Amino acid sequence: MLESLLELFDKYHLVAAFAVIGLTMYAAYWVSARFTRGKLHGSAIAIMIGLALAYFGGVTTEGTHGLADISLFSGLGLMGGGMLRDLAIIATAYGVQFSEIRKAGVRGVIALFAGVIVSFVAGAVIAVAFGYTDPIDITTIGAGAVTYIVGPVTGATLGASSEVVALSIAAGLVKSILTMIATPMTARLIGLDNPRSAMIFGGLIGTTSGVAAGLAATDARLVPYGAMTATFYTGLGILLAPTALFLVVRALF
Repeated sequence: MLESLLELFDKYHLVAAFAVIGLTMYAAYWVSARFTRGKLHGSAIAIMIGLALAYFGGVTTEGTHGLADISLFSGLGLMGGGMLRDLAIIATAYGVQFSEIRKAGVRGVIALFAGVIVSFVAGAVIAVAFGYTDPIDITTIGAGAVTYIVGPVTGATLGASSEVVALSIAAGLVKSILTMIATPMTARLIGLDNPRSAMIFGGLIGTTSGVAAGLAATDARLVPYGAMTATFYTGLGILLAPTALFLVVRALF
């Protein structure tokens, strides 16, 4: 039985990838319900498990693609790429009522710009505090604080080193996990209980995975609204970070 499964997974790598992700998500949500009563969202636990598996794969194979460097799990390289991510983002948008989006109005737009700029400045300040002086490095790490998608896109555009790009991804992942954990704990304090506030929240925080998981733990009906503006936030960050924000950083340094 086990040999048959191994042969199947070795032949159909994408099937193996779905199996690994499915088991990881099941284990993560079981741990969340069993040991944290849902206060630590399953998505946050799944990300931590994924990072541990990626580290294991990198140490075992001395490769650069984590668990995907093991031939049996090479399908993770495809599954973890942009194709399924973009599909998930588009699918999320189908749950949105545009009549609610219009209600966000100018406040939603302000939230988008404020969220990107504040996150970028926070990341850039931390980069400078740790001794980075190259405008490209500062911009890439600052972009990572915007989201872990904006960071590598900015780094690739500006020609940042792989080490700096890795730091930008790490900064975005930390932000995503903190958002997942903190959202249900602070939702009542900040009035996060309706579509309008969810859209503004998504525009301010911006990390789509963190916002979606945090809202799912708060009120699943709010997920499409927060995820929609968080998606716009990611697009705005990709537009601003390697261009306008980089020029500002270069002028300062």
